[in-house]
Amino acid sequence: MSQTVRGVIARSRGAEVELVDVVVPDPGPGEAVVAVQACGVCHTDLHYREGGINDEFPFLLGHEAAGVVEAVGEGVTGVAPGDFVILNWRAVCGQCRACLKGKPWYCFATHNATQKMTLTDGTELSPALGIGAFIEKTLVAAGQCTKVPDADAAVVGLLGCGVMAGFGAAVNTGGVGRGDSVAVIGCGGVGNAAIAGAKVAGATRIIAVDVDDRKLEGAKAFGATHTVNSSVTDAIEAIRELTDGFGADVVVEAVGRPETYEQAFYARDLAGTVVLVGVPTPEKQVTLPMIDVFGRGGALKSSWYGDCLPSRDFPMLVDLYQQGRFPLADFVSERIDLGDVEAAFEKMHKGEVLRSVVEL
Repeated sequence: MSQTVRGVIARSRGAEVELVDVVVPDPGPGEAVVAVQACGVCHTDLHYREGGINDEFPFLLGHEAAGVVEAVGEGVTGVAPGDFVILNWRAVCGQCRACLKGKPWYCFATHNATQKMTLTDGTELSPALGIGAFIEKTLVAAGQCTKVPDADAAVVGLLGCGVMAGFGAAVNTGGVGRGDSVAVIGCGGVGNAAIAGAKVAGATRIIAVDVDDRKLEGAKAFGATHTVNSSVTDAIEAIRELTDGFGADVVVEAVGRPETYEQAFYARDLAGTVVLVGVPTPEKQVTLPMIDVFGRGGALKSSWYGDCLPSRDFPMLVDLYQQGRFPLADFVSERIDLGDVEAAFEKMHKGEVLRSVVEL
């Protein structure tokens, strides 16, 4: 039998979000209903509200979440009612060409719940990233539920998007290893997660780059050994100076702008790696001399969700957090109520928080 619960929607482009009643159906085959305990306010949710993803309004916002499985549909074996899970937005299919090549983190056929959650008048909702977790209970594909050890949901739920994207950009995509030098351009939540990931992986020189001294100071807490304010200092020259004149082994671009991508390109060592994890808007373009692309060698990569495999990476990072080896709790700037999402967007826009987290 369907349930009616409270959820946060974006009804139209640019309109303030609304707290409304949402109808959640019973789980069908391959689906699960999850009682959401906490959900982070991610910049992607703001992109949805502004129409920057698509125009399939109204959206049920929220996707960076953790909670407890309440019910599962026919054929579900991976999780069961009572399991504590982190939600992920890349439920791998196991059958596409990427999965069959043994690279399921690139899965090209990830899936979501088949049924739709609706408003009480029957209007179908588009769940953000196939999850929609600014809600008391949500319907997802069972494969979007990753069972992890019991933990503070407001903290570990952040692995559902931003923290995993940043950590994975450095460790999974960039391949940061012991003794490497790393530069991270953009020190928001994703950038700081890349810094923390580089530290866990054994990087010895970690350079944080931003235009905001507050963010640079915060980056030190996550493992940055050096900081560069690129509004007053040439970032490329500064990174080279801090790496014996060579450039960094890995540069993570966590902004998604042409000028910062160009900085990343020229701030890496010969045969070094650039990782783009900042999400550009569709009109952004970058132009580089082909001779420099050829002559500098190395790799230019983009990172999809930190190239993570949730079943592998989520439990590992929860374990590191619980051992005190990964500062996951430090990403939580404030804990808020379901009705405070609009105010949290404003704080995020002003750079006042790493993550506001809705607790239910």
